[in-house]
Amino acid sequence: MTPQRARQLAAGVVAGDRRALARLITHVENQEDGAETALAHLFPRTGRTHLVGITGPPGAGKSTLTDKLIREARGRGRSVGVICVDPSSPFSGGAILGDRIRMQEHASDDQVFIRSIGTRGGPGGLSRTTQESCMLLDAAGFDLVILETAGVGQTELGVLEVAHTILVVLVPESGDDIQMMKAGILEIADILAVNKCDRPASDQIVRELRAMLEIALQSQPWRIPVLKTIADKGEGVKEVFEAVEEHHRWLKESGTLSHRSARFARAAIVNFARDMAAQTALALLEEKRGAVLLDAVASRRMDPFTAARKLLSRR
Repeated sequence: MTPQRARQLAAGVVAGDRRALARLITHVENQEDGAETALAHLFPRTGRTHLVGITGPPGAGKSTLTDKLIREARGRGRSVGVICVDPSSPFSGGAILGDRIRMQEHASDDQVFIRSIGTRGGPGGLSRTTQESCMLLDAAGFDLVILETAGVGQTELGVLEVAHTILVVLVPESGDDIQMMKAGILEIADILAVNKCDRPASDQIVRELRAMLEIALQSQPWRIPVLKTIADKGEGVKEVFEAVEEHHRWLKESGTLSHRSARFARAAIVNFARDMAAQTALALLEEKRGAVLLDAVASRRMDPFTAARKLLSRR
């Protein structure tokens, strides 16, 4: 992609051209030349949306709840952008598109934009380009941007680097409280939704969660709500949406929003610097000097740590 084309697509995003937005996300996902030019051009227009991360174990009903939250937001006149991070196809590396299939009712609404992207092996339940994709939706002027992760586990906490409000979705079978704490789920949540509450033991897990939070987080200024939902029937969705709105108000009034924005900026710089360093290393390994270092490591005449330092320092 030429710099001129990048600027054209960026202008299209600002003008509300959804095709330009979709194409630019594809260029960003593929890390094509010119993508950085477009992102840099759009960056001054970011920082205005409320970005909500939805995470939780697979099968908790995250996509169904996301679908119902879109409907609730549209009923209140809000425009919504959605990034669904799906597992990648083992063949193409692209998203399997399961989430977007479940949200087809919004396809004809020009105030809703839904995009599935593959994890492509990225850590934290997100793809390597998730932050850039969310940045594009922000620049496009959506009132609300929802980021749905592929799942959550002990290492899948990348949503912390992107979202202002983190909604963790659980189910009555999510396991005992010790396992949940071990997974880090409760440590990142701003709002907890126990979904599928028409199942047995739902009241018990809600009581346990509330009791645990009362003890573990009693010194925290934000009181994490634990809400019951049956997303496929639309029950409890209004309460979840209002909790999301209330958290956003609290972020602004308490000054926490600026702290989280600084955290996002730090994560962005570190992630981009890491990617640039990796790309530089790969390019240098193709040169004659890189081949010498590769041979030295392969023959055990040099350790890979020393070789990496020599490669990047060019000494």
